[in-house]
Amino acid sequence: MLTVHLPDGSRREYSQSVSSYDVAAEIGPGLAKAAIAAEVDHQLVDLHASLPTEGQVSLRLLTKRDAEALDVLRHSCAHVMAQAVMRLHEGVQLAFGPCTDTGFYYDFELKQPLTEEDFPKIEAEMRKIVKSGERFERLEMSREESLKICREMGQAFKVEHIETGLADQKSLSFYRQGEFLDLCRGRHVPSTRHIGKAFKLLSLAGAYWKGDSSRQQLQRLYATVFFDKKELQEHLTRLEEAKRRDHRLLGKQLGLFEIDEQVGAGLVLWKPRGAIIREELQNFILQHLKRQGYSQVFTPHIGKLGLYRTSGHFPYYQDSQFPPLIDRDQMNKLADEGCSCSDLANMLREGEIDGYLLKPMNCPHHIRIYASEKHSYRDLPVRLAEFGTVYRWEQSGEIGGLTRVRGFTQDDAHLFVTEEQLGDEIAGCLDLVKIVLGSLGMENYRVRVGLRDPEGDKYVGKPDQWDRAEAACLNAAKSLGAEFTVEPGEAAFYGPKIDFVVRDVIGREWQLGTVQVDYQLPERFDLEYTGADNKPHRPVMIHRAPFGSMERFVGVLIEHFAGAFPLWLAPEQVRLLTVSEKSEDYGRQVEQQLKDAGFRVSGDYRGQKLGAKIRDAQLALIPYMFVVGEKDAQNGTATVRDRIEGDLGPMPLMAAIAKLQEEIDARTVRQVATSPSNNEEAP
Repeated sequence: MLTVHLPDGSRREYSQSVSSYDVAAEIGPGLAKAAIAAEVDHQLVDLHASLPTEGQVSLRLLTKRDAEALDVLRHSCAHVMAQAVMRLHEGVQLAFGPCTDTGFYYDFELKQPLTEEDFPKIEAEMRKIVKSGERFERLEMSREESLKICREMGQAFKVEHIETGLADQKSLSFYRQGEFLDLCRGRHVPSTRHIGKAFKLLSLAGAYWKGDSSRQQLQRLYATVFFDKKELQEHLTRLEEAKRRDHRLLGKQLGLFEIDEQVGAGLVLWKPRGAIIREELQNFILQHLKRQGYSQVFTPHIGKLGLYRTSGHFPYYQDSQFPPLIDRDQMNKLADEGCSCSDLANMLREGEIDGYLLKPMNCPHHIRIYASEKHSYRDLPVRLAEFGTVYRWEQSGEIGGLTRVRGFTQDDAHLFVTEEQLGDEIAGCLDLVKIVLGSLGMENYRVRVGLRDPEGDKYVGKPDQWDRAEAACLNAAKSLGAEFTVEPGEAAFYGPKIDFVVRDVIGREWQLGTVQVDYQLPERFDLEYTGADNKPHRPVMIHRAPFGSMERFVGVLIEHFAGAFPLWLAPEQVRLLTVSEKSEDYGRQVEQQLKDAGFRVSGDYRGQKLGAKIRDAQLALIPYMFVVGEKDAQNGTATVRDRIEGDLGPMPLMAAIAKLQEEIDARTVRQVATSPSNNEEAP
């Protein structure tokens, strides 16, 4: 006898074999029709999979209203897309086809590469497959049978994956719909008809087999699907809005930054206009750092490898670091001895030779500054801050604009505190993050507390220290007065952390500010302070970065404001426009007065019509225009034109300057950008 427990507290009993679909049909035909998949004892299963024949299970039937159902739909649609591609092209090799946050993709190797011109044909074939209503059938097979089938199908990637990635699996599962068969864990909707019509192919990109740049080059076909066309259209509208706000395009159009292949992928060249934004942000936070008692420090861009061995960054983050630099004489000596690259790597890993490393983190350098002097409990907290540039080896396929780079500057700080000071200092760090986000109108964010995974093995330190650090983070998060989530497994290897995840105007999330508590690095570096009892004590360390990194933060800001920055951040704050050549002399006087008052201003004295000059300034997203003509020269005025509100009329020059200065001093964010996708307002 099987007892099925349902979410409403009711239960049903069965003496014969049943599936989740059978239970749904017994409850009602409407539920059976709406069901997509099921959750049995908190495990996702296919709707038609048989339930156990005896014992007890909890059952939750998933419909399109459930968040988990969308991934099931997308994974199923990925199979339909692959089936359509294989119908239209011969000799297709299948790689992987997972879901993403916004859709799905499938990686293929094809004799004739796909182009976007192929999309209509593929979508038409997908519609035929959907209309056919083929059932998704799960097949369980032994390893030997699975290898035989994949070899017979000529699917070399699947064969390799079974032999290597799935080497420890005794049995494997396939899914079939119609003539299409694919190695897959599942889960899937009951039939292709459940996919509906709300799908869309989006783009093509390059990829490597298993992400290895030395392996086969593949084509990645991106797509998405939703349960209804309205949701799909809203998503496509968001994508269009994202293109309009793309910081890579706006950065080039507005002359903010450049990424030059001769310099290197993921290495940002800040141009003068972009440097202004970065400098203004740095000056802004420096004011608050001084108020909170921080001391500014500067450290080199490299450090000895032994420093990072002690900290644990090498080898814990070895794969995401640039290769170590070896002393030239030592390198020549090893070469003369016939040392191979693998031998050299082993010697570095085992610590047999030393070298230097482009710093992946600023914290070890700040630790050595703290350790350079003796400290009493009266000196603590010691707060060290630096705009420090660090370097990470990101895979080439993961690099993108300012948001994923290989060299970036953190608004980094490290606080060395007593345990008694920990709670207040965390609160001060969180307050700083809130000030930063609030001053830029980024009010739509969530707080995430990352704790250790109880089953994980990447963490260092004593359990009781972790307990105290996690308790301090949770108490600080509660004091924010905002909702927060607790996410086990998201802690750094040395301690728990609090992240601020900002949602932009088109619904994307960005992890920006972070605060981390660390008992481990003070232990590893044997840091001390003399307590009131005149005995040595171990300080606790706090890592914090309100911006996260200047590169990512500015990239998010560009898209947040769609390039139309508030006055205090705008690279060019005012543009002086003359009505005619007769007012040029007065215009240059006004321009100089604005410069003397500290404004970033330029003048447009071309012999163009005024309307053309205004249009150019609007396209350049200049916050204010001062239009001057002969009458303004006589009256000492300027006609002020606001990028947002339009013509404000003539104003006495000093009154106009005072108006703008007041807006800068208050760091006012006036612009409200409305995303056409959801009508949500954001600055």
